[in-house]
Amino acid sequence: MSADVRPAFYALRSGGWRDYVTLLHPPYTLWHLSYAALGAAIAPRMSWGVLGWTVLAFLLAMGIGAHALDEMKSRPLRTRIPDRVLVLLAAWSIAGACVIGIHVAIYTTWWLLAFIAFGAAIVVVYNLELFGGALHTPFWFAAAWGSFPALTGYFASARTIRGEAVAMAGFAFVTSMAQQRLSVDVRFARRNTGDPAQARAAEVGLKLLAASMPLLAGALLLTRWHY
Repeated sequence: MSADVRPAFYALRSGGWRDYVTLLHPPYTLWHLSYAALGAAIAPRMSWGVLGWTVLAFLLAMGIGAHALDEMKSRPLRTRIPDRVLVLLAAWSIAGACVIGIHVAIYTTWWLLAFIAFGAAIVVVYNLELFGGALHTPFWFAAAWGSFPALTGYFASARTIRGEAVAMAGFAFVTSMAQQRLSVDVRFARRNTGDPAQARAAEVGLKLLAASMPLLAGALLLTRWHY
């Protein structure tokens, strides 16, 4: 890939503080945080406080931890962040997310610990491609970064799983699969041809989907706020 071609449409020029912004994958992180909000928004009872803690936990574990491990593994964003800094970012952010989850579980339901254990495990196994990369697949991407936040957001408020939660998890799974497929097309065009123009159609689709999810989550949350 040519050095002057950005590795992603949201990637800033490499170096300094810009690398840390790029590391967050801002549009994608906001996209997947929206799934947690969508899950909470359709729960029969919703706690704004619990939703806030849930979103913060996912921001730490997924937005920082998962992306730090991914960058340490293969440098897909070509940042200059040292490996030791990436390790510290991953360790502290994932640990912080677990502490938040345990705090919420104390005041809601201990069954939430199962979600915490799964989340902590999958973020490490998936991004470091452990077990020969057996779980580093489109299916597990959609399940872990799509369905899981939606189910967790719902369960943290409702303390149970009902049909509407499964349906929302299905929605998150399918849209995450679409994201993964479009991302593959974009990465192939950028890394193999060095010509961003060939990736433009898929990239436009990604940008539109990334913008639509926070808008959908916001609309449902506003409905809960008013009613």
